[in-house]
Amino acid sequence: MRENELTDQEEIFSKVLRAGRRTYFFDVRSTRAGDYYLTITESKKFTHDDGSFHYKKHKIYLYKEDFDAFRDILDDTTGFIIDQKGEEVISERHQKDFRKGEDEATDHGSQNGLPSSDKFVDVDFEDI
Repeated sequence: MRENELTDQEEIFSKVLRAGRRTYFFDVRSTRAGDYYLTITESKKFTHDDGSFHYKKHKIYLYKEDFDAFRDILDDTTGFIIDQKGEEVISERHQKDFRKGEDEATDHGSQNGLPSSDKFVDVDFEDI
């Protein structure tokens, strides 16, 4: 039997989650004994300066005997994050008005990093 045929037979069920540069694959596979297990693969796309790209992949194998504990810990940690920070995404990548520095964070009147119109900057043309 060819390797591709063996891989096709082992994969029972799949779901894909695309999330920006990352893609997550949830694949149910079969052991040699005929039992099922889950593989979770994170694939992240990296682009080189010349426009070519490559993918880095990380894989987790999760077996049935670990499902309950994995689910409990995942629920606990995701719940902690939501309780502490809410569901709103806070990042420069996801929000165009995200500000990193404290100086920018206190400048509530600005938009897109530009000073607001209610602030006056004294410019002496002799300084130019």
